[in-house]
Formats: sequence, C-alpha cells, structure tokens
Amino acid sequence: MKVIFMGTPDFSVGTLEALIQAGHEITLVVTQPDKPKGRGKNLQFPPVKEAALAHGIEIYQPRRVREPECIEYLQNYQADIIVVVAFGQILPREILDMPKFGCVNVHASLLPKYRGAAPIQWAVINGERVTGVTTMRMDEGLDTGDMILKEEVALAPEETGGSLFDRLAQTGAELCVRTLTAIEEGTAAYTPQNHEAATHTSMIKKQLGEIDWNKSAQELECLIRGLNPWPSAYTYWKGKTLKIWKASVQEQSMQPVDFEPGRIVTVNKDGIMVQTGQGMLNLLEIQLEGKKRMKTDAFLRGYQIETGTRLGKE
Repeated sequence: MKVIFMGTPDFSVGTLEALIQAGHEITLVVTQPDKPKGRGKNLQFPPVKEAALAHGIEIYQPRRVREPECIEYLQNYQADIIVVVAFGQILPREILDMPKFGCVNVHASLLPKYRGAAPIQWAVINGERVTGVTTMRMDEGLDTGDMILKEEVALAPEETGGSLFDRLAQTGAELCVRTLTAIEEGTAAYTPQNHEAATHTSMIKKQLGEIDWNKSAQELECLIRGLNPWPSAYTYWKGKTLKIWKASVQEQSMQPVDFEPGRIVTVNKDGIMVQTGQGMLNLLEIQLEGKKRMKTDAFLRGYQIETGTRLGKE
C-alpha cells in the first residue's frame, strides 16, 4: 500500500522500518520539527527523521497539522492509508478522512486502558503484570477509535520503563504490519472501545520522580523501575539529589517500630535499607548528584552513611 507515516520518537522507528521491510511504499514521513538541544542549542533531528533520511524518504515537518497548508500538502500524496505512531499531535477530521483506508494508530497499551501520553511508564509504575499494544482506526478523540488488533506482553519482575519501551516498540511494529495486511485483504475487524472502562495517563514530569517515603516499599519500587531511564526516581541526602536506579522490597522489618518513613534502618554491603510507610526498601543502585551511577556497595566505599539518617528534603 501507499503509506504516509507519522511518528516522532524512537518508539516509532521500528514500525517505520517494519513497513518498509514488508514492502509498503512509504511516500512521505511526517514528523515534529527539529528541536534545539544542549548548551549549544544545536538543532536535533527527531529519530524518525533520521530513519527516513537513511532510506531516502521525503520528510515533512509541520508545526501544526491542523493548518490548511499542511492538509493541502498531504492531499498531494494520495496515500492508501496513514500510519500514526507516537506522532505528538491530534489529527483533524480532514486528515482522518483523507486516505482510502483511513488512519491507523499503534498505541502502547491494551485499550481502552491507559489512553494518553505515557502508557508504558504508567503500566510499570502501577505494577501491572500484563500490558501490550493495540492498533486502532483513528477518530477525532484521544485514543478512542475502534480497535483492530491487540497483542499482550507480560511484564518481567525487573521490568523498567526503558526495557518495556523497547519490547512494546518491537511488538507494535509487528502488529502494525499484520494490521495493514488484514486491512488490505479486507479481513480486518473493527471493535468499538468500552469508553466506560477507559483509563487515562498523564504526561511524565520530572517532579513525579521525587520519592514520598510515606508510600509503601512496593509502590516505590515500581516507581523506580517505571521512571528508569527517564526522568528517574530520586530523593535527597545532605542536600544533594540522590537518584535511585534499582531497589528491592523487604516487607517485614525486624527493626524497632520507631523508625519513621525515610529513615535508614541498616547500611551494609547488601544495600541501604530505608523505612517506608509500609515495609522497607533496599537501595541497590544509586547516583549522587554530580557522580556516576553505581551499585550501593561501591558507593559505600567512598561515602559514609549512618544508620538513622533521614533521606529527603531537609
């Protein structure tokens, strides 16, 4: 089929590559504008743009797809279908109705659960055991269109936001190819979502990573994994930011009950045990502000942390 592909981040690249490999003709790649990055504010290409350049595919980077000139531009390509993967803008009705087979979206959750901006991280943060990918025929709502295919993915015990991102990107790429085959052959089934069962996810912000030690150890361990690698979970020690990259849960504390949440209960080569609102959290991999990420036993060879110290803002 003739395909216009819309996507921006790393998550989208695998699907673009899979469609090319499957023999579809990518007539145009639409992605977000380049953004300045770093101290020099040099413009950085979106990952999808880099992939398109590598394949010699024409690229279009409109600021707003709702603008009349953008709609007119896309009409020139007479695509059979538009595939959208983490593009970053909501498409207007004029674009949704433009191609013969409409617009298909690859969404990283089992819809209608986890509609919105960050379904991958929230699945880990919320302690889900299973998530997945859904392809859907897009409408004017946010992830509200009729579902076409689904693929479940079980979360590993030590799953992070980063590892799940990579796994779902691959699953989504394969599912999108299967979806286009079904559409082209006329075998695709379109299932309306149960809107009453829908849940929505908010965007991930850096502030979300600040640890509230009053929460349970299990909640915090999920938060740490979900925000790895970005923006990362963190607390404070001696006024400096202390990122926590890996931790484990110890449900029962044999220590006296007068340890308030955030107090360090024990410090040894096996980790730094911290009291939480329920259970204890053992810090296994940390990073002090301005220093390298390291395992806790290596950190303790250079820094002394006393039992009874309270982590968090002073």
